[in-house]
Amino acid sequence: MSKKDPYASLRIKEFNIFLLVRFALVFAWSMQFIIIEWQVYSLTKDPWSLGLIGAFEFLPAFSMALFAGHIVDQKEKRNLLALCIGLFSLISLGLYFLTDPNFVEGWSSNTVLYSIYALVFFGGFLRSFFGPTIFSLIALIVPKKLYPNAATWSSTTWQIASVLGPAFAGYSIHLLGVNLSLCIVFGLVLFSFFMVFFIKRKPIMNPKKGEPIRKSLGEGISFVFKTKAILGAITLDMISVLFGGAIALLPIFAQDILEVGAKGFGALRAAPAIGAFLTMLITAYIPISKNAGMKLLSAIFGFGLCIIVFGLSTSFYISLVALFFSGVTDGISMVIRQTILQLKTPDHMRGRVSSVNSMFVGSSNELGALESGLTAKLMGTVTAVVFGGTMTLITVVSTGILNPTLRKLDLTKDLEEHEKDES
Repeated sequence: MSKKDPYASLRIKEFNIFLLVRFALVFAWSMQFIIIEWQVYSLTKDPWSLGLIGAFEFLPAFSMALFAGHIVDQKEKRNLLALCIGLFSLISLGLYFLTDPNFVEGWSSNTVLYSIYALVFFGGFLRSFFGPTIFSLIALIVPKKLYPNAATWSSTTWQIASVLGPAFAGYSIHLLGVNLSLCIVFGLVLFSFFMVFFIKRKPIMNPKKGEPIRKSLGEGISFVFKTKAILGAITLDMISVLFGGAIALLPIFAQDILEVGAKGFGALRAAPAIGAFLTMLITAYIPISKNAGMKLLSAIFGFGLCIIVFGLSTSFYISLVALFFSGVTDGISMVIRQTILQLKTPDHMRGRVSSVNSMFVGSSNELGALESGLTAKLMGTVTAVVFGGTMTLITVVSTGILNPTLRKLDLTKDLEEHEKDES
């Protein structure tokens, strides 16, 4: 069924509700992040301020990741996700007030800026719980033989929201302003909070409930480092995202280099997600589990090339095309990575393994924003982007040479074994 039916996981009602919740959350989160970037750069006109956004989200997300994974494995997933969404709504509401001229009347620009950073910091803490909870919940909604199909549709939903969120944010800033745009974000978060209760509570799969934290965390870390396929995929993605974080500098390209304003900014921000979205739709029909390791390495190598082209371009349309194809290559790598994690991770360790993944991969987005802001400050914006793309290419070649297990990885046998177990 999973091989022949590209819509297999979509025939599960709860999975569709889950996708709706995830769409609303990702749309709201990505829209909110774009609005914050725009507002912060408008206040400071300093690339370093954009890097600090990444730093303030990275620090709590990274430091809390392992502890969050332990909690997720010990708790019921549906209610934990609802709690995370409820707290996210408080962040969105706070940002709405911080961008209301009447509310912040008499405040200095620095006071507003530091208050925004404070909410971003809280969001990083909260995000350390989001990833492991969502990753674990998917596995409790769909059977194992549908994991690749579910990973494709879940990632596709993420990309659709990532397409529409930034694009809508750009136009919304232009038409409605920052404050009303954040009001829309708040409404989307409340909608997702309401919808999550249409998913039934799930059993706790961890047989070691109440296990000491130190032992639990050690088991999760040990598993990741012993499983070469997971370790290779995580490491490769971490380094490429860290040095390929040109997206964090898009406000500078839109305002100062390409001079395309808020509309162009929204288009540039959406281009990678459009490319990834189209690629993921194709993978629902054409499985990419065979020779997955080489496909993953090739995709991230192509991503690095696209980042270099974008950095060197002074044409809006060339930049748009380069970002589009960076999304195409990233879409391939995302589906393969998620499939590796779902197939290679035991049910009782999903929270901890996802947390380790969040430490090395999820947080690298924010650390990549910090790296991009710092290198842009020291080297100049264009040089920083080209440097990042070059480091991505070097990382892919090095990983391919040093990790033959990942290079030779083929997931077709894993899928066949899961289908036999469930038949």
